Amino acid sequence: MKISVIVVTLNAGDELKATVKSIVTQTYRDLEIIVKDGRSSDGSLKKLPDDERIRVVSRPDKGIYDAMNQALEEVSGDYVLFLNCGDYLYDEHAIETAVSYIDGPGLLVYGDIFDRSSGARVASNPVIDEFALYRNVPCHQACIYDRNMLLMHPFKTEYKVRADYEQFLWCYYIAKAKFVYTGSILSSYMGGGFSEQKENRKISAAEHTDIAENYMPHKQIVKYRRRMIMTMAPLRRVIAGNPVTGGIYNRIKSAIYKKKLSDS
Repeated sequence: MKISVIVVTLNAGDELKATVKSIVTQTYRDLEIIVKDGRSSDGSLKKLPDDERIRVVSRPDKGIYDAMNQALEEVSGDYVLFLNCGDYLYDEHAIETAVSYIDGPGLLVYGDIFDRSSGARVASNPVIDEFALYRNVPCHQACIYDRNMLLMHPFKTEYKVRADYEQFLWCYYIAKAKFVYTGSILSSYMGGGFSEQKENRKISAAEHTDIAENYMPHKQIVKYRRRMIMTMAPLRRVIAGNPVTGGIYNRIKSAIYKKKLSDS
């Protein structure tokens, strides 16, 4: 089974080389690496590892999600993983472990991430239900998608911050994908990403509301908003992102998720 790993880049410097190195050193060898470059001028493309599986697609794009869509047109793999520059596969066995959970088409396989900014493992919800879809879906660095699902419904570029969230909900509600949780760490995440930048937080919140309302009944959304207020979700986000408290918080979160998985 061939896996396509897409790396979107624009003047990423040495981070591009480090990200791609984490891919070419994987024990799983049936890979292609598509580097979608938005016409970098910093010489970073010249520092890529020498590996015949790397293919550079260099042309202008209108942002990260447009770049992802352009790269999707180039893939030949059965399943697709997206990494941003500065994100790494967690260890050399990361893809091999994830692929062992793929037993056919129509899957979305996902795991956990390691947040380097807080020094903590961030567990994904092991059971994808509608509250999980509203509250917290795995980031795209934790997901391996069936290529055909992505081609049927590319990222909607009118969303500047949350197009991957819209894609995830489409996979659940429309494509009826089977979600498979690996329980392993797939990627090491740099933290402070595009959606977390201060100027994008309001955009992110507005897009989240719009996307949720496109897929969920209004009464359901109101119920979930109340639940998040009652469980102090904003405070928990601060605690989770703090280097001092993040590790403790995420260990508690992992324990809760493990119990949820065993009870399901």
